[in-house]
Amino acid sequence: MRIISLVPSLTEYLWALGLEQEVVGITKFCIHPEQWWKTKTRVGGTKQLHFDTIQQLQPTLIIANKEENTKEDVEFLQSKYEVLLTDIIHLDDAFFYLQEIGKRVGREVPANALVSQIKTKFAHLGSIGKGGTFLYFIWQDPPYVVGPNTYIHALLSHFGFENYCTIARYPELQQVLSKKEKATGHPDYIFLSSEPYPFKDEHVASFQKLFPNSKVRLIDGEMCSWYGSRMMAVPGYLKELFLE
Repeated sequence: MRIISLVPSLTEYLWALGLEQEVVGITKFCIHPEQWWKTKTRVGGTKQLHFDTIQQLQPTLIIANKEENTKEDVEFLQSKYEVLLTDIIHLDDAFFYLQEIGKRVGREVPANALVSQIKTKFAHLGSIGKGGTFLYFIWQDPPYVVGPNTYIHALLSHFGFENYCTIARYPELQQVLSKKEKATGHPDYIFLSSEPYPFKDEHVASFQKLFPNSKVRLIDGEMCSWYGSRMMAVPGYLKELFLE
């Protein structure tokens, strides 16, 4: 097989399945594992692909994602190559596609075993959020947050957190606050994600002023948005973050 991955989190998953020789191309955002990022051929960004490079690699399978990649690019690739288009919004979607990828790349047994291990770890952690409400920020100036119908929402909801945002996908903060109005109180947590916008310690104070009654915390964006082998580490990460 000659596999190209256009999805950073699934590139890491392919590595976990031991596909060192089979994966021939990745994107510039596929930073894990570092060895692959340094040595594998890069085919552009997730939304700005280099089709000439892809053609030179002669892939037998391209793994794409509905949210990561553009509709136009995927349709063009589908006209020329075998494309597995993933669409991951819920946890069950993630489990399904991890197993489906395993089947397509000849790693069904280790893929199923990994999914089983992830489910067990998720079940053992339980509802660590205890109903606490949150706003999860992914961008600054203007501020955008995560709403329902996203993987991040599904993941945090699974662990007992409740999204203060009820607008689907990734609305601007002002839309959320306008809809909620002051009568609904404040979110218990403000999560400042490390990606795609790199929120850092210096942003915590300014958000604390905006939300004086909330606990403002930096949160690892890869842990919350990278479906794949990274999911194995999520329960331990959340346990450390919230059971300090």
